[in-house]
Amino acid sequence: MPASKFLFSLAELELTERDNRRIDRHTRQAKLLPGKNLEGFDFSLIPSSPQARGQAFASEDSWIRKGANLLIFVTPGVGKSHLASAIGLSLGRQGLKVLFTGTSSLVQKLQVAQRNLDLDGLLARLHKFHLLILDDFAYVNRDREESAVLFELISDRYEQRSILLTANLPFAQWDRIFPDQVTCYSPRYFGQNFSH
Repeated sequence: MPASKFLFSLAELELTERDNRRIDRHTRQAKLLPGKNLEGFDFSLIPSSPQARGQAFASEDSWIRKGANLLIFVTPGVGKSHLASAIGLSLGRQGLKVLFTGTSSLVQKLQVAQRNLDLDGLLARLHKFHLLILDDFAYVNRDREESAVLFELISDRYEQRSILLTANLPFAQWDRIFPDQVTCYSPRYFGQNFSH
């Protein structure tokens, strides 16, 4: 093999290896649910959302580039967290930075950051993720302080960075979650959704 071809092959191999290491690092940082992928998800549990639709969101990143959002509204126990994590895994393998977190856990971190006068810093760190997956958004009721930090997070990401949100309540029932109607989120913040 000529030296030039050898050096070119070596450079290609190094670039591929760097990409693989970056993707592996992003996948570890994503904190996705272990073993949850699209191949293991039973789409028959959500008849209104065919498999092709879930795979489209997982394989096509144009909605992420637009800063669009995805909502998964499903009754408890059918695998919305599994589906969200699987979509995150697929997008992470494409090189996107993803973070999967329970909404309650993130709200606590946001409140601590606010008390420590570092809310802007935490929002900036979260803004580095192309996709933020907020799992179990409607699981517990939110007081005014929790609603305020969630509003800050969603406003910070609006039309710039994407959110994938799982919830067991549709928008029409979000007044159960948020005590203040002014901070109860409008569908204008969000895009495509799975619902059942």
